[in-house]
Amino acid sequence: MSEDFVGDLKQALGDDGFFALVEAHAGMRLYVPADPGRSELPTTIGLETASRLSKVYPGGYIKVPLAREFRALRYREAGLGNRDIARRLGLTETGLEKLMKRARTANPERGTKPKDTRQMDLF
Repeated sequence: MSEDFVGDLKQALGDDGFFALVEAHAGMRLYVPADPGRSELPTTIGLETASRLSKVYPGGYIKVPLAREFRALRYREAGLGNRDIARRLGLTETGLEKLMKRARTANPERGTKPKDTRQMDLF
């Protein structure tokens, strides 16, 4: 899968729309109808995202990328641990650690867990 295609999808759908698409259909060949209201696509990714997708790829098929690095960063930012992220992505924890290292190298500003507000400052 080319980076250009992934970038085009992210630009057309936005990060949230792209995340909804890959969460629902990652790794699958997907028919994008010209009229999203006549399909089940809006129920899986939302009407706004389906409409944006149908404007870019009307009446055609796309292969939805796995986007594991993107999804892993989103999960980490949502506070999930390595075990849960690895399960969702179909990876081992070691594989996830390698993937996260690559993802943080490419996106150093992303992928940190939210600070736990229940922890006291010791100093």
